[in-house]
Parts: sequence; C-alpha cells; structure tokens
Amino acid sequence: MNDIIFEEIIVLLTLAVFAIASLKRFNIAPILAYLVVGMIVSPYGLGLIEDSQDVRFVAEFGVVFLMFTVGLEFSLAKFIALKKEVLGLGGSQVLITSVIAGSIDWYFSQDLKQSIIIGGIIALSSTAIVSKQLSEQLELNSRHGHLALSILIFQDIAVIPFLVLIPSFAGDGPILLSLEISALLKGTLILLIMLAIGHWILRPLLRIIANIRSAELFTLSVLLIALAAAWATHRAGLSLALGSFIAGMMLSETEYRHQIEVDIRPFRDILLGLFFITIGMLLDLNSILPQIHWVILVAVLLIITKTLIITSLSYLFGASPGVSFRTGLVLNQGGEFGFALLTLALSYNLLQEETTQIVLSAIILSMMLTPWIIHNNARWTYLLFHNSYNANHQAISQKVEQCSKTLSDHVIICGYGHIGQHIARFIEEKNHHYIALDLDSIRIREAQDAGETIVYGDAANKTILQAAGIDKARVVLITINHSSAAKKIVAQIRSLNKNIPILVRSIDEEKLDELYAEGATDVIPETLESSIIMASHLLVHLGIPPIEITQDIAKARKDKYKFLRGYFPGEQASHEESRKINEHINTLVLHPGSRAIGMKIGQIDLGGRNIVFTALRRGGIRGKQPSDDLLLKENDILVMYARPEDLEFIKVELMTGH
Repeated sequence: MNDIIFEEIIVLLTLAVFAIASLKRFNIAPILAYLVVGMIVSPYGLGLIEDSQDVRFVAEFGVVFLMFTVGLEFSLAKFIALKKEVLGLGGSQVLITSVIAGSIDWYFSQDLKQSIIIGGIIALSSTAIVSKQLSEQLELNSRHGHLALSILIFQDIAVIPFLVLIPSFAGDGPILLSLEISALLKGTLILLIMLAIGHWILRPLLRIIANIRSAELFTLSVLLIALAAAWATHRAGLSLALGSFIAGMMLSETEYRHQIEVDIRPFRDILLGLFFITIGMLLDLNSILPQIHWVILVAVLLIITKTLIITSLSYLFGASPGVSFRTGLVLNQGGEFGFALLTLALSYNLLQEETTQIVLSAIILSMMLTPWIIHNNARWTYLLFHNSYNANHQAISQKVEQCSKTLSDHVIICGYGHIGQHIARFIEEKNHHYIALDLDSIRIREAQDAGETIVYGDAANKTILQAAGIDKARVVLITINHSSAAKKIVAQIRSLNKNIPILVRSIDEEKLDELYAEGATDVIPETLESSIIMASHLLVHLGIPPIEITQDIAKARKDKYKFLRGYFPGEQASHEESRKINEHINTLVLHPGSRAIGMKIGQIDLGGRNIVFTALRRGGIRGKQPSDDLLLKENDILVMYARPEDLEFIKVELMTGH
C-alpha cells in the first residue's frame, strides 16, 4: 500500500472518530456518521480524498464481512419456525415493493436492467438502524417488532439473488432469460458445493484448530475461510459478498458460531465503516442541489409507499391495524444492503449517474429520519388508529385480567426470561401463585403450552398492571435487564400501590440509587450478589461460623452494598465493563507538599460529588472507614471510590487545592 492510500485511510478514520463521538451525543446511528464523513472528504465536498479505487477496494471488504455475519446469523430452524412471517410476509413485501419501484424507474429510464436493480435497492430496509432503535425502545419483542424482524430476515436473504444477477447484467446487450437462469443455477451449485465442504471438511477442521487452543490460529482460520469463499465466487464470475455469505452459512451450524462472530466483529465494523464512508463520497452535492426537489419527492414517496405496502400486507397476514401500521413505520426507509447493491451495480456501470445521485440521496435522507419515525411510531399509531388501538389494548388487558381474576396474594413477574422462569419454579415449589408479563410472543406461546401462568402485556402500562391484580398482589418482581425500563415500571407500580414490595434485578451497579429513588424495595445487582454468594461459600471453607456469615451478608444488603461498591478496573477491564461499573476504587498518595497534609478528612471539600473514602493506609497499616476527625499526614494513602470525572476533581483538590 503506497503512502497516499495510507494517508487517505488515516484521514478517514480520524474524521470518523470525531464524527461518531459528536453525533453519539444526539443518539445518531454510526452509519449516518460515516455517510456524513464521506460527504465531507469527497471530491464533491472539501476534496480531502480523491475518488480512490484502492480505498473502494479496501472498503468493499466491509460488505464481505457484513454478508459473512448475515450468513453466520442465518438459522434454518428459525427460518422454518417463522416461515409464515418470513416467507409469506417478507417475500410479498420484497416482491411488491421491487415491482412498484422498478416500474416507476422503468417509466422514466426505459432501462430494464437498471429498473430491476433500483427495485431491489428500494425494497430493502435498514437492519442495523431498525434493530438498534427497537432494542433501545424495548420494542424488539413486541408484536410489530417481531413482524419487522421477520421481514428483515427475508430482506437479508433476498440480497443473495441480486448478488448473483447483477454481475450477469454486465454488458450492453438486453437481458437474456437463459443467461440469468444460468447465473442463478451457477450460484445455487456453488452454494451446495460450499455447504458440503463446510459440513464434511470445515467442521472437523475447526475442531482440530480449536483443540490447539490458539486464539490467533482460530481467528486467522476464520478470516481465511471467509476470504477464500469470497475469492472462489469472484473467480466464478459472481460477487465477493455472495461467497462470504455462504462461508457464514457453512459455519453457522457449528458449535463455534458465537466465538466466530466475536472474533470477526472488529474487522467487520472497521471495514464496514470505510464502506459507508465511500458511499457518502459518491454523493455529489453540487449536482444534487439543483435537483433537491426530486430527492425530497423520492424520499417522501419511498417512506409513504413502503409504509402503505408493509401496513397492508401485515394486516392481510392477520395483524391488527395498529400493529400493521407500526410495522410499516418501522421499515419505511432504505438500508445498508441497498448501498451494497448500488455499489456493485456501479462497478459494472449498470446505473445512470443522475438516477444514482437521486436514489442515493433519498435513501440517506430516509435513514436519517428513521430514528425519529420509530421513536414516534406509537404516538402516531394512537392518533390514526385510536379506536383500534384502544380495542386492542383492551383485549390485552382482558386477557391479563382473565388470567389473574382468581389470584390473590400472588407474585407479579415482569419479564419472563431465564431469571424470571427460574424464580417461578421456586414460587411453584412453595405452592404460591404468580402471573408473568412478557412481550416475547414465541416465549409466551411455548410457556403457555407448558401450562405456565404467563400473558402478553407491557408491565410499564398502568392498565396492564391493574389487570394483573397489582392491588391484591403480595410482591412484584422485575427481572428485565434494561435499567431505564425497570425504572419506568417501578414508577408506574408506585403510582398504583404505595406499599407493595418491589424487587428489581439490576445489571448496572450505577443504577442502584436511581432504582431505590424511584421506589424499589430491594435492588439485586447481579455482579455484587454473585460476589456475596461466592464469598459466603469461601467463608464456610475458612471455618467462619454460618451465623456470622449470614450476619455479614445481611449487613451488606442492608447497607445497599456500599461495602462492595466500586472496584479497581485495571488494564484488562473492557470498556463496557468499566462503563457499567461507574464507580471505581482508586488510591491517592499524599506526597510531600500536598495541600491535604495537616487537614482532617471531614475538612476536604468534595464539591458535592459522590466520593467516599473507604480506607486509609499509613505505615503499612490499613484502617477501614476513616473518621472525619482523622488528621492526614505525609505519605498517607487514601482509598476511595468515585466516578472517573470526580476522581480528577479530588486529585486536584488534595494535591494542589486549585
């Protein structure tokens, strides 16, 4: 790689870092940040980067690894289980949207090849933005979330025929049906051969490699498989992305699937970021501005048409009007796989420049609007389908009430994942009753078939809580792993019942005080409770009397785990781990000349920050919980827990006083 290419990639990565960090404050998806960077550095923008073929070649591997991940996540069992939604609803959506969009393009361009490609591009939605936004809004397992993900699964698979067809469209001649069928047959044959290789050769080979217990060898082997498969399809006259998808499918049924996904993610994310930057570089703002009215019109038509198509199809497949409309709102944008098809088509000169600019701009605009549209999907649905929304909500409430009408002095379990199910078994074992509320329709159906007392319902909704018997229940248990949603549920419960005990599971230690402030009776932090349980087993082996162990554990819980709060993160702690455990334990040595020498601990100005001094070490002796009257001396070592930003403040205060 020459110096110019290296410098270009450095510039791109530098700007990407600043763009993502800046837009993260506004909760904007990284994809959009990459696109913005591409627009800025392109020859049509500031001209910092030439339209380099080498940069495009490197970025193309982002699509290769993206399709590898799609293949890796493909599950034949899941596909069969959701065949009605995936094949029926998803297939109908892609077909109808492609035909309508392609027909409109053909009316203007009279170019059948381009029209087929444009139809496929418009039919696809953004898996990355939609799944992220639904997850943040806790709607991933809702009914409209379930339908949206089913359609997205088919859309991801629908990319594959286009990856086969587009290279076969190369050339100036008309479409020959025999050639396209030949290309599809060739793609199918390669798929079958590579799947056979994966089953008979790769799986045993991966076992041998895994038994060597070398992380580097395992990662290199996975990279080799992905890139070799991409090379094989490319040599066969098909796309690189098709081969990587097949490689992902080959490895998806192995026991190493999850480890492979973790190993490949850094390569995928970085290269995919470069790919989206190159997409942004395609946008010629100078040529777009005179045609901005066409861009806005196409973007509006795209959003409205896809909303109407998906809403109508969802309704025909049995969803209520409200759920159908919410599904349409969630999926009414263009997507990242559309970009992949667009760049592939451009590489074969199959798209007109003017069409490319308008379609690309419209897709980017629709993706920019997506977080806002999804955020407001419930509100808009309520406004348009008020009666249907209320009737549907009332039907859900009636089902919950029907299930709980004979219950009294029972437990309400909010969230029926593995923790909720485990606790339910303990409740049944002691002959107590419970009702569980969850939003995962598949989980609910399976649990109901097994005879368990679970119903579909949002525990953050007052009507659902009242239907579940919040006024006559004995305890509420919140087991969901989203702290923000748990806080909302606690607040709703407290508005209905001031006295009922509320037990809340918490993953983040930093959310303990917030949950208690909302009205939680007990908050059970997973990490701290695991530490307590392990410590109790250890103390038994050390010969500590059981009654003393029980007292120590009770004291730690009564003090709301203050004794255990914070930890030394060290060098190996992951960013995610450090983020979740916000208060770190730190030490500070009072070197000669420090301002704090001669001061009492109680005289230290903490500036209203949550800083706690847990111990003081002097002359090799460690004293716990130093009193406010303790006088600080030279070379004392203070042990404290504090947030990173508060730590910087106290360091300045103790060392300099400025």
